[in-house]
Amino acid sequence: MDASCETPSIKELEKILFGGKRSGNHVDEVWPNLFLGDMSVANDRFSVWKLGITRVLNAAHGKMHCQGSHQFYGSTVEYYGVPADDSPSFNLSVYFHPCADYIKEVLSSPGERVLVHCAVGVSRSASLVLAHLMIHQHLSLLEAIKAVKQHRWIFPNRGFLKQLRALDATLR
Repeated sequence: MDASCETPSIKELEKILFGGKRSGNHVDEVWPNLFLGDMSVANDRFSVWKLGITRVLNAAHGKMHCQGSHQFYGSTVEYYGVPADDSPSFNLSVYFHPCADYIKEVLSSPGERVLVHCAVGVSRSASLVLAHLMIHQHLSLLEAIKAVKQHRWIFPNRGFLKQLRALDATLR
């Protein structure tokens, strides 16, 4: 295998992730019509409406302070909940393909915009956005990280980075 194609180690990825500006925004558009954010924007229906969000993917479904639901958003916003823990031992990879497919469906529908969020918008939701960029935009893990980091500071936990590295290996 060509060394330039190898996925960086967890340590190298953390170094790349740790660098750069730390945006203090509650939400950022990290890819056209794909927004990555935290619970404060997700819990504010007016903010969601102002951004033109038509779908919400909550990567902290059922967790305290992330009370999004179909009832909360009403009929104007479609809701998709993933009950993930921000823990290195949590297996988020089982959600990579279903969430990537969901995001792809949104982005291929004219006029649709999706907000992917968790509590802080840097680990669970960021990992699902990275998985989408790898699966459907055919970016490597490193390219996906660099693409998102142009717009938002992210820091997936070590367990999620390991799962994303495994995904990177299977996609190549």
